[in-house]
Formats: sequence, structure tokens, C-alpha cells
Amino acid sequence: MQRICIYPKDIQLVTGKSERYGRDLIKKIKEHFQKQPHQVVTIEEFCQYLGLCPNTVNQIIR
Repeated sequence: MQRICIYPKDIQLVTGKSERYGRDLIKKIKEHFQKQPHQVVTIEEFCQYLGLCPNTVNQIIR
């Protein structure tokens, strides 16, 4: 079973940046997609925002 949401630790693995960067990026993505604070960011939204391939990201965070 695959996850559909992404967390700061996953973003850290993908980008090589800090976990704090991941938290800030999730906040920006939520603002971009006009999500409420309790809603999660999906891997698809993360990839769309950064212009990454979802298949590649899924392989990295497994």
C-alpha cells in the first residue's frame, strides 16, 4: 500500500535540505493550493508544485 500524503521528512529525503525547509515548503504548497490547515499535502501536489516526476519521488520515499 502506497501513501498519498507527503511529510517534511520525505521532503528532506527528496531535496537534501533540512526538515525545517520541508515544513516551510508544505506551508507554501498549502497556500498555493488554498488548503485549510488541517488538510494534508499529497505527493501529486508536491510534485506539481516543484515540477518533479511523481514516480521518481515515490521511489525515493519508499
